[in-house]
Amino acid sequence: MESIMNDDCLFCKIIAGDIPSNKVYEDDDLYAFRDINPAAPTHVLLIPRKHLSGVTAAGEEDRELLGSLLLAANRIATAEGLAEDGFRYVINNGKHGGQTVYHLHLHIIGGRPLTWPPG
Repeated sequence: MESIMNDDCLFCKIIAGDIPSNKVYEDDDLYAFRDINPAAPTHVLLIPRKHLSGVTAAGEEDRELLGSLLLAANRIATAEGLAEDGFRYVINNGKHGGQTVYHLHLHIIGGRPLTWPPG
């Protein structure tokens, strides 16, 4: 099982308040903030407070956390006005998956038509 926080992790530092962010949402288990390099007019990153290096690092003990992640993402997408026209969730995992910060995070992207495949 991975630790609650990782001192070397960018997102753990954001959660701790050591690095400023534009907060969108938070609860006991999750924190969301606006991406500093947005891919669309709305681009929010939703992260668990528990440090998991990626989605494949989650175990059975994280079942509730993963469900909470998606339910919170739905609330954020609705609050951001994305629900009616649509949006995209993205979870990158590993080098070939395009992951650049090794802390599980879900991208909430919308506010314009999105194309497929993404890249």
